[in-house]
Amino acid sequence: MVDKRLLVKLILMLMMMIMVLEFAMGKLHRVGDKHGWNPNVNYSQWSSHEQFYVGDWLLFNFDKHYFNVLEVNKTSYDNCNDQGFIHNITRGGRDVVQLTETRPYYFLSSGGYCFHGMKVVVNVEIPLAPAPAPAKNGSPQSTSAGSYMVLVLLMISIAVAYLVLLF
Repeated sequence: MVDKRLLVKLILMLMMMIMVLEFAMGKLHRVGDKHGWNPNVNYSQWSSHEQFYVGDWLLFNFDKHYFNVLEVNKTSYDNCNDQGFIHNITRGGRDVVQLTETRPYYFLSSGGYCFHGMKVVVNVEIPLAPAPAPAKNGSPQSTSAGSYMVLVLLMISIAVAYLVLLF
């Protein structure tokens, strides 16, 4: 028979793994939405409507024969300077980069396209637990599906651990 303590430890470890996965899986942001990574798109406006957190991903969709994606510093970003870039993101025209640090990330396209608006800055924050929304007209507060699932799994795990300890 399986040792009850071992089973409880396994269940608790499973709960912790589920909660870590909940926070570790970042959101995928499609740069420029339906416009992709192209000239004459207002990427400042696009990024102002997004929230970027550590662990999130940026997806750049573009024609690799004309454009590229370079990570640069703030000075190079401000001056559309593609020399001495930090990292060349370009691989095949559907390229992703993970946001791994809390800081501003600066991206641009070389070949003069930066001067046609192909540059974006994203400010990455640490994800915080969302504050509960105020109840409207006495209705119960809502939670996200992911938070609800974690809560359900936590309750099931506690119930199973309790039953194992009883028997």
